[in-house]
Amino acid sequence: MKVLVTGGAGFIGSNVVRALLARGDQVRVLDNFSTGNRANLAGLTEDVELVEGELRSYERVHNAVRGVEVVFHLGALGSVPRSVQDPLTSSAVNVEGTLNVLLAARDEGVRRVVFASSSSIYGNQPELPLQEAMAPDPISPYGVAKLAAERYCVSFARVYPFETVVLRYFNVFGLRQDPRSQYAAVVPLFVTAIAAGEPVTIFDDGGQSRDFTYVENVVAANLQAAAAEGVSGRIFNISGGAPATVNELAETIGRLLGKPVERRYLPPRPGDLRDSWADVSEARSALGYEPTVSLEDGLRRTAAFLLDGKE
Repeated sequence: MKVLVTGGAGFIGSNVVRALLARGDQVRVLDNFSTGNRANLAGLTEDVELVEGELRSYERVHNAVRGVEVVFHLGALGSVPRSVQDPLTSSAVNVEGTLNVLLAARDEGVRRVVFASSSSIYGNQPELPLQEAMAPDPISPYGVAKLAAERYCVSFARVYPFETVVLRYFNVFGLRQDPRSQYAAVVPLFVTAIAAGEPVTIFDDGGQSRDFTYVENVVAANLQAAAAEGVSGRIFNISGGAPATVNELAETIGRLLGKPVERRYLPPRPGDLRDSWADVSEARSALGYEPTVSLEDGLRRTAAFLLDGKE
């Protein structure tokens, strides 16, 4: 099968690319390398067709989509704090960029688009776990943009003759996640800080819960979403299935590394959620999804990659 991975040089995208190549697919990547990293595709240049370009350019996206059967749309401008600082660019990339992908897929006769959405669309809900039927209530501009992109995906599946599937990711971590980025996620930041004997920065009191999801689980969900029947126009939670507080995350990493954990607490950041963990029963029944890598095993693998370069 010939596929396109937008954002294929990014953290999650490059892991999806590797899984697709491993099963024998022909893979094309669209990336502008604003947040993606060429090093994430190291060793794959002979196997991957690379198209450099912006999601905001319909012409570039159209060229990348031409001739493929499935599009895995992971290209995005992530980070809640970044969206708070620059909501205009967040919307342009995450909403208009997604619309360009959908239009190009429609125009080129693509069979299915699998879209990477976010748990941030839920906002602070009164009940947990979070279920797909709950009314979205995003707090951050990033969550608003992802929700708008979701609705375009559902709309296109209803009015045009091609399929879309939306996957709502919950706090993904794992191999090739950059700890040096200004908007780095909590897991690589904690691993590198604790390993170096430095304090970890925790916003709020650390009691906020998250459904940390190892990237291998997300990769499997993408492959399942591309193949499952009868799921067009549907939305699925994809998570690790075992929520933990930020304080518990820090303690677990410290235990795995055999290092003490020093914490520095700061006020909550605008747009951050208090609690976010998912019910994945819909993905389990419709896609066959099962998170096979636990939080602790995923943290162990991530630490080995970040500190020793081992996959």
